[in-house]
Amino acid sequence: MNILDKNMPLIMGILNVTPDSFSDGGKFTNIDSAVNHGKQMIDEGADIIDIGGESTRPGSKRVNVNEQIERVVHIIKAISETIPDHVKLSIDTTRSKVADAALDAGAHIVNDVSGGNDDPEIINLCADKNCPYIIMHMQGTPETMQNNPAYEDVVSDIKQFLENRIGDCIKAGINEKNIIIDPGIGFGKTREHNLTLLKNLNIFVDTGHFVLLGTSRKRFMGSICVVNTPDELIGATTATTALGVEAGVKIFRVHDVRPNRQAADVAWTILNQTY
Repeated sequence: MNILDKNMPLIMGILNVTPDSFSDGGKFTNIDSAVNHGKQMIDEGADIIDIGGESTRPGSKRVNVNEQIERVVHIIKAISETIPDHVKLSIDTTRSKVADAALDAGAHIVNDVSGGNDDPEIINLCADKNCPYIIMHMQGTPETMQNNPAYEDVVSDIKQFLENRIGDCIKAGINEKNIIIDPGIGFGKTREHNLTLLKNLNIFVDTGHFVLLGTSRKRFMGSICVVNTPDELIGATTATTALGVEAGVKIFRVHDVRPNRQAADVAWTILNQTY
């Protein structure tokens, strides 16, 4: 069964195999630590493990294709040999060659924060592989995206970008059921942009495509909670997860699986009266 056919919200656990990610850089760069963390997230209720070899934090520098492949492929192979069938692996990359190597190594989903802008061939690859493809919106690049981001209307502008990219994906041959959209919280957005997007998640859900939400430990919530370090924002993240479930969001990309699994399950149960 396609994991997207599950009725319940899905929790995507973040596994950054990078030295410089904003919250957990350097923690899981060898196979043993990565596999152990993957197992821990699965035990805590993750449906998907999202593995990335290039940081996309604000101001980060690009990592070349060969370096990304070297970072992720051995870890994907190792994790794929240990996970249960109901858990899927995602490759977090904007490059088709990295995605291709990762899919061959055992990944099932491609998560592209550039929405095809970095490497349009990634869309054709996902069509050929018949795999789910996550289209995220980002204004600019990770290195420049927080340099005074601006929109005429942040919700309609991003919705239009995603709809245009959905059309490109369908034209390339990607099955509509395999298309997932992500408004890109924190990627080329101000605090006000992020809050406006969160208030209007239903507009993206109303496109009829599955929506992914990635707010985990992000800085804009720190200004609300008056905290300075990402790992102090677990409670803030679970609040957005509960709100996302109410709006109809399908996938939640998080660092802290257990509390977000609980938030999603309780919100889902209340909304669907399954108690």
